[in-house]
Amino acid sequence: MRCPQCGERDTRVVDSRDLDESATIRRRRECNLCATRFTTYERIEAARLVIVKRDGTRQEFDRDKLASGLRKALTRRPVRDGAAEQAADEIEAELRAEGATEVPSARVGALAMEHLRGIDQIAYIRFASVYQSFEDLEDLKREVDTLFAEKGVGGGAK
Repeated sequence: MRCPQCGERDTRVVDSRDLDESATIRRRRECNLCATRFTTYERIEAARLVIVKRDGTRQEFDRDKLASGLRKALTRRPVRDGAAEQAADEIEAELRAEGATEVPSARVGALAMEHLRGIDQIAYIRFASVYQSFEDLEDLKREVDTLFAEKGVGGGAK
């Protein structure tokens, strides 16, 4: 590791600590030439994950973009802070666990809907209405009726 003060490559590790449940390692280092101390962070670099869009274009997976879409669906809903980020992390982990380097965007959308369905049904309907491009109220009603049927509730209100 190069010293930020003098540029010397000969540095030593003074202290190491795991952060983020061992996903990141924080290291305190000291330059052997100028004795400057500095901190570095090491993260595991995962293999590239490419999303194949409906039109055939390819785009690198962007966890922040996914989390942003989930946050929009969860806006003003009574869910715990960080629910969108946790769902995005879980979706990314599922995609990486599948072992494929290219994933269809439909798979990402399906996982997002599955996670939102478990977090908040209104957020799920919001996301599904955009993602599935509901054409009219009949499509929306059909999806809501499906949710009611899964809950074991008749077609009426709660």
